[in-house]
Amino acid sequence: MDSDNQEKQKIEFPFDSKRFLNLKKIIILVFILLAVQAGYLQIIKGKYYRKRAQGNYVKTDYLKAPRGIIYDKLGRQIVFNSPSFDLVLIPADFFRNKNQQSQKSDLEKISAIIGQPYEIIENKIFSCDKNSYTPILISGSLEKETAIAAKTLIKEMKGVELVDGYIRNYIDSRQFANIIGYTGKINSEELEQYPDYLISDNFGKDGLELFYEKELRGKYGHRKIIVDSLGKTERILSQSKPSPGNNLVLNIDGELQKKIYEELGKMVEKLKIKRAQAIAINPQNGAVISLVNYPGYDNNLFAKGISQSDYSNLLNDPANPLFNGIVSGEYPPGSTFKPLVAAAALEEKIITSRTTILSTGGIWVGKWFFPDWKMGGHGNVDVIKAIAQSVNTFFYIIGGGYNEMDGLGIDRIKKYAELFGLGNKLGIDLPVEATGLIPDNEWKEKEIGDRWYIGDTYHASIGQGYITATPLQIAAATAVIANGGTLFKPQIVDKIKDSEGNIIRDIQPEVIRKNFISRENIDWVRKGMREGVISGSSRRLFDLPVEAAGKTGTAQFNKNKKPHAWSVSFAPYENPKIVLVVLVEEGGEGHQAAVPVAKNVLEWYFRDR
Repeated sequence: MDSDNQEKQKIEFPFDSKRFLNLKKIIILVFILLAVQAGYLQIIKGKYYRKRAQGNYVKTDYLKAPRGIIYDKLGRQIVFNSPSFDLVLIPADFFRNKNQQSQKSDLEKISAIIGQPYEIIENKIFSCDKNSYTPILISGSLEKETAIAAKTLIKEMKGVELVDGYIRNYIDSRQFANIIGYTGKINSEELEQYPDYLISDNFGKDGLELFYEKELRGKYGHRKIIVDSLGKTERILSQSKPSPGNNLVLNIDGELQKKIYEELGKMVEKLKIKRAQAIAINPQNGAVISLVNYPGYDNNLFAKGISQSDYSNLLNDPANPLFNGIVSGEYPPGSTFKPLVAAAALEEKIITSRTTILSTGGIWVGKWFFPDWKMGGHGNVDVIKAIAQSVNTFFYIIGGGYNEMDGLGIDRIKKYAELFGLGNKLGIDLPVEATGLIPDNEWKEKEIGDRWYIGDTYHASIGQGYITATPLQIAAATAVIANGGTLFKPQIVDKIKDSEGNIIRDIQPEVIRKNFISRENIDWVRKGMREGVISGSSRRLFDLPVEAAGKTGTAQFNKNKKPHAWSVSFAPYENPKIVLVVLVEEGGEGHQAAVPVAKNVLEWYFRDR
């Protein structure tokens, strides 16, 4: 029964043939339209789209990250970033479907806009791999006006792009240049060593910019896009933001840096000489609070892309402003070496604090005479007076021996000099640190072809002869005396922070060695340096707001030139906060050229600031 009813329903409600016919027509029409469109795309426009598809490729744009900022110890920003523009060329795009005449025409237009000789651009472009998608740098760090003109020019120029970037801007550049250094466009040798860089990247070339390149650089952002044969963006596949580089907070006191630079400049001008330098260290932890070479140079010239004429002027400048003498210069230390010899003689029991030696104006060894600086000598002197009055005879004898008295000899002089940090790198966070030289018999035979004589030891005992040291080493050694016996690694950077101000690395003081001289013997040397301020060659420091200790040096290095003038000092005497070393090259007597600079700086540091 149910099946009969169902059968009746089917019979009673037949399918509407008219509606079916209309639906059939619609379906046929859609298929016809699709067929026509497919035919149009494949037959009529097929060649066009095949060509266009072949020209499409996925391109990665690198979004440059701002380089890390640099601050002095007071939080003052001394380096910042400014927007810049680089003009680059992508060979595969530039050379595709373009004849040589058209290529040259484009390069001539670029040459006229950026002011760069056509021949330089041509040699750079036509010597590259023409199928490469690696950008070629045409010109970096374009001025804003030039960049605007270039952007208009290359709008319809396939394969030439303007890339956003950053350029370093250095504040008070001449005072800080030898510390900060500078950046410049990466070169081919650096690219081989650092393959993750681009040809348009800036790279640290000197100073902290080079030493902390990894921390300062930052990380690229990326944008992957599909580009058509004309170089136009089809669509963005993915992108990520760049991460700024980490910031450096220095131990450098920016105000002290400027004061020392000013005082050195006055002395250089007064004496009509070329160069002077100074370094200040906190003896309690090795923090370098000032490092000055005078004259400095404008490191902004390098950041912007220095011209050949400006670079030649710097290279040929007789004052050699590019040279960081504090870290890389090797000079005879003169009498600033005597406190180290005194400490060694006390430690080796060559003398005691009560030992006296008669100074009559010098000593004879056969036909050779080794003079004191004072005609007639200084009379009987102990270690305190010998340091304060810089008595050569005393140091000749404790260094090389004389008559019945044994001396240290060159091997022990070398041993203690190296314990104080001379003759080796100290590991300061700057590039191109020099070692200086503490010679011995083996060195002389190898380098000079002669044996070591007692006269060589006498000269070494007063910081002359073959001995050389960097001002950095003299400062670190003086800090050992100031703090009671600890040699610290000199450190310029105090902290590394991320772009949000979070501390990434808090650099702690690093002890190289300590307790190699007893505190008692160090104290006798300290007393000698204090007496040097009370009655010796550093008397100008006597009326400072705090008690100071000091030693001068007058270092011969060329018989036809005036000697280098040294001053080393520390203050306050009982609890030193600063060691200051001043070197005035070819300045003459230490007490006349170097001590006045130290006096003005320390007076400002402890009172006027």
